[in-house]
Amino acid sequence: MGARQVLEIAGADRVHFLQGLVSNDLRGLGNGPVYAALLTPQGKYLADFFLIEAGEAILLDVAASQADDLARRLSLYRLRADVRIGQSPLQVFCGTGPAPAAALPDPRHPGMGWRLYGAHAGDDGSDWAALRVAHLIPEAGIELIPNETYILEAGFERLHGVDFRKGCYVGQEVTARMKHKTELKKGLAQVGVEGEAVPGTPILAGGKEAGTLLTRSGNRALAWLRFDRAGAAMQAGAATVRWNG
Repeated sequence: MGARQVLEIAGADRVHFLQGLVSNDLRGLGNGPVYAALLTPQGKYLADFFLIEAGEAILLDVAASQADDLARRLSLYRLRADVRIGQSPLQVFCGTGPAPAAALPDPRHPGMGWRLYGAHAGDDGSDWAALRVAHLIPEAGIELIPNETYILEAGFERLHGVDFRKGCYVGQEVTARMKHKTELKKGLAQVGVEGEAVPGTPILAGGKEAGTLLTRSGNRALAWLRFDRAGAAMQAGAATVRWNG
């Protein structure tokens, strides 16, 4: 797991404010963490995060590399709303073993374990790359690229990170159109890999570029694929890449 930063969203308008911005429905906060993303008006990914109800505030657990930019963007939308955005001293501890009493389940997939917010951070030694590959979980800055990725192509519907009934949010029109009017022609997939190939290696099918190899764990990897070109057996450098479709 990469470094995380916790932001604190406080103020009387905090729920209404976030509800009009992020991809998921905050009415589910009372049931546990909500996974969501902030998008551009054109529907492209900017950041993904977990939202956690914490008394008179909402905690926002985001990749540390995205925290400052996300806080700045949220502040631009604040206008006259009673909302305060700041850094929290809480740290993030994640694991897949026995969960501590105050731990919360990762809402994306049961195999991703639990998250704990407190004064002591770290992880329990879980192989997060292997878990992400096994459960097809994208990571900020690797499979999720700001201003490029569309969240439906990255699997956010499967990961419970988008709600199609909540109403308007930034980027909602494009996301809804992709859901209801088009068939996804590219996206994140799990592939088998035999041979040497580093992340970032182009994947070729019949001599045409069909995708890119991303996070790898053993003989499996995450890959960004063009489904119209991808085949059962492809090449990435010296490696053979297999996709079951």
